Amino acid sequence: MKVFELRDDWGLENLQLSTRPDPTPEPGQVILRMRASSLNYRDLVVLNGGYGRAVGELPIIPVSDGVGEVVEVGDGVTRVKVGDRVCPTFNQNWIGGAPQKENFGLSLGGRLDGTLAEYMQLSQEGVVRVPDYLSDGEASTLPCAALTAWSALVTLGQVKAGDKILVQGSGSVALFALAFAKLHGAHVTAISSSDSKIARLKELGADEAINYETEPEWHKATRDITADRGGFDNIIELGGEKTLAKSIGAVRPGGTISSIGVLSGIKLEASIGPIVARQIKLQGVTVGSRNGFEAMLKAMELHGIRPVLDSCFSFEDSLDALHQIGGAGRFGKTWIEH
Repeated sequence: MKVFELRDDWGLENLQLSTRPDPTPEPGQVILRMRASSLNYRDLVVLNGGYGRAVGELPIIPVSDGVGEVVEVGDGVTRVKVGDRVCPTFNQNWIGGAPQKENFGLSLGGRLDGTLAEYMQLSQEGVVRVPDYLSDGEASTLPCAALTAWSALVTLGQVKAGDKILVQGSGSVALFALAFAKLHGAHVTAISSSDSKIARLKELGADEAINYETEPEWHKATRDITADRGGFDNIIELGGEKTLAKSIGAVRPGGTISSIGVLSGIKLEASIGPIVARQIKLQGVTVGSRNGFEAMLKAMELHGIRPVLDSCFSFEDSLDALHQIGGAGRFGKTWIEH
């Protein structure tokens, strides 16, 4: 089978098209013929060795997200059947419940080979059937970005009608968070550095939007929006180093900052005082469980929620797709058709 893999050294420049033997299922396993993959910023970090030993050793097939068709099953498989269209789960051994240490050891496109391959060999416990109404490109976007947003808002954040939510930027997690917050009847404020992207965010349902280039003190500019409660109930914190202090200034007493991204850096440079004095919850979010994934899919299907897609590349052009992830100007997911 054809695969893209890093063999000898880390770095996107070392990713190459290669071949491996076709897999065969062992008991409890399934073989997927991959139909599409989608890209996250995490994939670039992995390729460039940014997580160090946390993602294991080379060789490795990158990219965590995708969708495939079950083409063969091993003895004892009951969760799925040949012909089913499924997504692999990001954390292959996190079925449900609160996270435990062992839940984070087997993530795709890291310690385990990812989706940039013709076929994948997985445990039946690590796949989830996807609704028929979603295209392959749409379905491929769900395992990481969508579930992260769902976990932040629903599983952990327990969002409810009337809550005021702030989402940072217009990346894939932000777009899913906007959709899921509106699904639950929340009021959503978005911040972005682009007026054109702000216009699109409003088309997708954002109630308020602020350009943080023209309003660098955006945490102060949002005070009128949340005057009824003294801040946002939940902030989808995607910037990291350069945005966390402002998020602390914009969240309500007792509110939650869902810490997900580190796009502006990984150092924690914020005063602890307001967190303690105002009983702010700083909640880390790392994707989620299979049970959460299946709950999210039920809600999406019931309400016809569709992911926002940007660009499509062929499997042979996967390197070009990965290079695009590092640039600006995208709105929605980049995906690869196998």
